[in-house]
Formats: sequence, C-alpha cells, structure tokens
Amino acid sequence: MISKRFLLALAAGLVLAGPALAQPAGPHPRVLIATPLGAITVELYPDKAPITAANFLKYVDRRLYDGATFYRASKPPGQAANDYGTVQGGLQNDPKRVLPPIAHESTLKTGLRHTDGTISMGRHAPGTAQADWFICLGDMSYLDADPKDPKAPGFAAFGRVVDGLSVAQAILGQPTDPNAGAGAMKGEMIARPVRIISIRRAPPAPPLAPVAPTPAAPTSPAAPTGPP
Repeated sequence: MISKRFLLALAAGLVLAGPALAQPAGPHPRVLIATPLGAITVELYPDKAPITAANFLKYVDRRLYDGATFYRASKPPGQAANDYGTVQGGLQNDPKRVLPPIAHESTLKTGLRHTDGTISMGRHAPGTAQADWFICLGDMSYLDADPKDPKAPGFAAFGRVVDGLSVAQAILGQPTDPNAGAGAMKGEMIARPVRIISIRRAPPAPPLAPVAPTPAAPTSPAAPTGPP
C-alpha cells in the first residue's frame, strides 16, 4: 500500500522543483522526446490548458530542451516495480535558458487530471512554473486542485503520453543517489541523469483513408407471377 507520507512528500518535492486523460475533441499537437533509452510521444491540450501548453512549445520550438535531462525519479520507498511514481525533467532553473514564469492553470479550470501518463508542470508557488515538468506513472489524483481547499491549488496538467510510456518507466527505474537532493527530493535525484537529446514537434498523423462502400451483392431477377 502506498503511504500517505509518500504522497505528501512527492507533492512537496514537485513544488520545490518546480488511465489516461479524457481525450478532448479535435486535433492536438504532439511532441517527441528523444532520449538514449528511447522516445516518448506526448500529446498536448492547448484547448484545455492554453497558457501551459504554449509555454512548453516555446521551449520546444526554440530548442531550449536539447541537452536537458530527466534528473529525478520518485516512487514509494521499497517499491521495486517501476509502474508508480514520477519522472521529472527540464532545465533545473538554468538562468541562461529559462523563460519568464507563467500563470497557474488549475485542473479545476482545465478539467484535466493527474492520471497515468499525464505531463504536468513543476513549480514553487502557483504562478512560478517555468521550464521543468514531470510525467505521472499511475493515478496521482492528489496532485489535482482540491475544490474544497483553496490552499491546495494542485499542479498544471497540460497533456499526456500517448506512446513510449515504457521509456518513462525505464527512467523511473534508474538508480538514484541517496545523498543528493534536498528536502522531499533527497534520495530521488538520478545518479546519472538521462539526457534529453531533443524535443521536437511530431509531424501530424496522416488522415485516415476513406473506406470504400462495399458493393451490394447482385440479386436474381424476381420470378414472373400470373399469366404472361
């Protein structure tokens, strides 16, 4: 069983660092995250989280994530499987590459949820998110905004993994340094961070070919009835 202590520590660490979602209607941009362990394809939802998705794409289009890393792997203590936790990547507040912080888009506003494969922004206080983000492995609804508690604004989800979730699981399984990190992040920093080779917009999927109607089977002429 996953302890409440782990869930609280994970959320706190995401603040310090900066199943699938329901599919909104219409086309959505996709990006390909290339790593030495394989590629992860993420679909973004600018129709639901326009500020957050646009911010992420600014970094992508300016190639600011090239050479960044997945540097954090967080899962419950003692858990051997790599199917629950978060992997965090980005620029780790590199002053030469980060862009201005963005407004917080609450899940109460976007309707998105932190379920398996969700990509969401790391941050300090709401409105401080810049360049670091995390991918959820497993259901983490406690990272959503709490409608009953204005002091629990949650994190800003803005897309989901549609291919390559096994790569994220492989990153979650990377050895961590027990002495690295501070606070809730201590012991969760990957000993040898996984390099992000590049993040690029994926080409749009080709439209599906129309299905030709099946011709009706020929029928025999009806037999005459009555006298000629």
